[in-house]
Amino acid sequence: MAKREEILDTALEVIARDGYSRATVRELANSVGLSQAGLLHYFGTKEQLFVEILRRRDERDQRAYGEAVGAAGTAADIAGAFVRLVRHNAQVPGFVQLFTRFSSEASEEQHPAHAFFRDRYAVSRTITADTLRKLQEEGRLSPGLDPERLALMVFALIDGLQMQWLHDPDVDMADHVAYFWELVGLTPRTGGTPAG
Repeated sequence: MAKREEILDTALEVIARDGYSRATVRELANSVGLSQAGLLHYFGTKEQLFVEILRRRDERDQRAYGEAVGAAGTAADIAGAFVRLVRHNAQVPGFVQLFTRFSSEASEEQHPAHAFFRDRYAVSRTITADTLRKLQEEGRLSPGLDPERLALMVFALIDGLQMQWLHDPDVDMADHVAYFWELVGLTPRTGGTPAG
């Protein structure tokens, strides 16, 4: 278990530093003193390794930006949390590359990461919709808005912005996400840094 954890933590550092395209299994294996076969022994396949890397990144992001990525019942500033998360993503292009490529490939049912992405989207949309519903109950979000549709739209927006940003780094993803929330009637509080 300890070696597996070390591999995932090291992989996060390598991808953040070098990007997804240069984070080969060989480089990751060398970084933790293993052969490629030794590294894959802990995960089975290259695809499963990268799924676990994404899962580990999600865990870290949830601790830092919980309101946006899954801390149930934290409705205080979901708009600002999403903006801060997207701003953070712009600082780690290697992870945006990994997520974008892998999520696209995993749209095929037989792909090893298909269930991960399907479940990730379902859980994220549900938690976001529940949080938006809570804001409606508190009178902070228009009762005429559909929380499920808004949740689907925000993830579609973020994923689409990430793809455009990979092609044109001048696209300010966080600014567009903030604008979306302002259209919805939630002004993001974007100051400060998250804990974690």
